[in-house]
This record gives sequence, structure tokens and C-alpha cells, in this order.
Amino acid sequence: MSDEILINVTLTESRVALVENGMLHELYVERVDDVSFVGNIYMGRVERILPGMQAAFVNIGLDRTAFLHASDIAPRRPELDANGDPEPVPPISGLIEQGQDLVVQVIKDPLGSKGARLTTQLSVPSRYLVLLPKVDSIGVSVRIEIEEERQRLRDLLSSLTNSEARAGYILRTNAEGIDKEALAKDLEFLRRLWQRIETDMQTARPGQCIYEDLSLPYRALRDQMHAGVDKVRIDDLGVWRRAQKFAGDFFPDWVDRLEYYSGSGPLFDLYGVEDEITRALNRNVPLKSGGHLTIDQTEAMTTVDVNTGGYVGFRNLEETIYKTNLEAAQAIARQLRLRNLGGIIIIDFIDMTDSDHKRQVLRTLQRALARDHARTSVSEISSLGLVEMTRKRTTESLEHRLCEPCPSCNGKGRIKNVETVCAEIFREILRAVRQFETGQLRVMAAPPVVNRILEDHHRSIAELTEQLGTSIQFQPEDHYGQEQYDVVLL
Repeated sequence: MSDEILINVTLTESRVALVENGMLHELYVERVDDVSFVGNIYMGRVERILPGMQAAFVNIGLDRTAFLHASDIAPRRPELDANGDPEPVPPISGLIEQGQDLVVQVIKDPLGSKGARLTTQLSVPSRYLVLLPKVDSIGVSVRIEIEEERQRLRDLLSSLTNSEARAGYILRTNAEGIDKEALAKDLEFLRRLWQRIETDMQTARPGQCIYEDLSLPYRALRDQMHAGVDKVRIDDLGVWRRAQKFAGDFFPDWVDRLEYYSGSGPLFDLYGVEDEITRALNRNVPLKSGGHLTIDQTEAMTTVDVNTGGYVGFRNLEETIYKTNLEAAQAIARQLRLRNLGGIIIIDFIDMTDSDHKRQVLRTLQRALARDHARTSVSEISSLGLVEMTRKRTTESLEHRLCEPCPSCNGKGRIKNVETVCAEIFREILRAVRQFETGQLRVMAAPPVVNRILEDHHRSIAELTEQLGTSIQFQPEDHYGQEQYDVVLL
């Protein structure tokens, strides 16, 4: 597997593209006036407690108050009851009080109309470790699957932290295969960083940012740089120089993989990334076989519909459906990463009768999701051919970050057709005449609407003017949307 990281920096935004085998799989965008807050630590003030929701609204200095649930205040490892089950989360009113100042960390950016999601369970990441202050435990990423390696890393970290009081760590996926010297260096970096954060906490005022995570280019290097990345191309000289220094501190053996791109054409054009981004904003995704996916994102969930389209296969219907679903499973995994779709996702595979085919399609989907950095959970295929899954969402989807609702349809995805608008205009004329008893009206509407009325409904207009005893003028307005019209009294 050959991976490349492309970093494009301009005056207004930074973009990071993860390319696997020449194909775009992930895209991150951070704009100067719209940065991510995830990972930032703030001194917050509790504005309002909602006992019925076990939650509170906390002011951390952003435009909207942030949301803090009681489960994000309780200890990370809750005590177990006599049956071995976690103890219930205590009432939030017993954990915090209104007006209280407390240190919180953003775990989810503001999404839509919702404020940021917070936790008091702080964590500070580095290259190989995540520091969990005041938690006495060592965890290992589930992506490190070999038990011998998991135990080696635990023993290595334990030997470095045996004298450390009340501090927990998680060994990240990047830690796989590293030696004691590299781990010790990372550990010392985190210790110094936490000391600085603790010092800043003492003087922080409500709404003040105590710790701010790295900007996108360096965050991408920290989190995504691994042995499988052959090359990192950066098109900004200043960022490239700072990235080299950053890499020298965290992964000096890989500094030579960072390249400054000075080509005449845009970096993303060289890899066809811009075209891929445009396609990722489309509702339909074509499959090589001739089938296609239809992806619809709503407030509650994302739905993915699989269709055979023009693919007719070569053997029989069941085999055609199976091949389409197999290809769709891999394409879906890529689209979820590329579009950064999260929350509840419902996949409507084409119905299969062969149980072995169902297992193979599900296994293909799970394997394709294995490289996803976000946590996913996938259910079995239901009798209706549906797969329910979840994908952790911490930031806006690509569509929400790059697009806004259409001014004509206000995000509905549909507008009334011309004939419907014509009927509405006739009803509005009747309403105006009966209410104001006027003798003259002017109707202003989009040109297609006015043309349809004058060409196809001229007899109805004549009957209406005679019936109401009024004259009606129709005036096309080029700047009107198809659903927009005005009936004006003269």
C-alpha cells in the first residue's frame, strides 16, 4: 500500500489530502476564519444546568455555549456494582453547579445549530502517546492487533512511568514497532507540555483558551505520518521548513520524505484531487461496473442506496447483485472517509438470497473500513438488505464545510415546478381581489412562470379578468427564483 500526504496552503485556507495508491481517500480543510476547536482546552463557566437531560451549557468563549453531559464529567473508568455492571452516572447537579468555573476540552466541533461538545476528562496527544492526566492506567490502540507487540509496548511504557504519580497513557497506533528511546522522548515531551498547561490553568479566566491543538498541516503529520507514507508534498515554503523541524522532533528518520513542491501547476491538480473533491459533493457515485451509489445526508442520519444501474452481468441475476454489492462495499468505505460522514449511517444493499454472499459483502465492508481513522461499528445485514452502522463524527462533513443551502430551495433539494407556481399565482389573485376589491393587479414572477401563464393559460386569464372585473398585468423578473412571485395592487 503506497500512501502520500499532500498539503496545500494558501492565504485563506489549508488543505490536507491523503492519497492511497493514487486515489484520494481523505480530505481535511481548515480555513482562517473557521478552524476546528477539537482538542482545545478552555476555562469554562457553567451557564445553565439541565437536570432532566443530565447536561449543562458551558460558556467557553465561542459564539454558542457548549454542551457538557454528566457522563463526560464522571471518571473515565466508573466503579462496577456487585453484578459487574458500571455504576449509573450520578446526577449532574451533584457534579457541578451553575456559575462554577471548570477546565473542559472540546471533543466535537459545533455542528449545524448545535454547540461544541465538551468533556472534563482531559487528554493531550503526541506522536506515540495520549496523556490522560489523573488517570492511573495504560491502554493500547485496538489497531495494534498482535498481542506480543501490545504487551511489549505496555512493559516498555511501564518501565518509563513506574515512578510517575497518577498519570495514564494510551499507546497510539503509530507506536507499533518503536524502541524505548523514541517512546521516552515522546513521554518527556508530554510531561513538559502538561506542566505548562497546569501552570496556565492557575491564571486562566472563564472563556480563555488554555491549550490549542496544532494547526492542520502539523496535526496531519503528527496523526497520519507512518511507515506506509512514502512522501509528503507541501506547496508552501514556510510551512515546509517548519514541518521539517517538526518532523525532526517527532520522526527524524522520515524527514527526507517531506518534499517542497515548487511546480508550475497547483499541487492538487497534479494528483486530480480537485476533480475528486467536486465528485465528492455529488449525490450519485458511479461504480466501475455500471452501478451507482446514491448518498443522502440528513440531520438525523446518512443513507446510502446501492443500485445496479446499467450493469447486467454475465451469468445470472444473483451473481450480478453480488458483484455490484461487493464493489459498492469498498466504494462506500472510501466515500465515508472522503466525505467525512458520521453519526448513524444506513446502507441499502441490493437484496441477496445467498447467505454466503451476504457474509462476503459484510466482510468486504468491514475490511475496507479497517483503514478508517474514525471509529466505526457495523451491524449484520438485515432481512431487508440494510446495514446499520455508526462512524464517529467530530467535525462537519465535507459537504457542510464546503457548501451552503441553495437559496432557491433552502436546502430542500427540490423546487416547485412551473405549473404549481402558476396555480399558486391564480389563487393569490383571487385572494387579493376579494380582500381589497381592487380593479388592477400586476403579477411579477420568474420568466418561465410568466411565459407559461401567457402561453398555456391565456384563456383562464381572460375568464378570470371578466369574472373579477379587474385587469391583470404580468411582468417577468429575471432575478426572481422559480418559486418567487409578487401580486401587487395598482
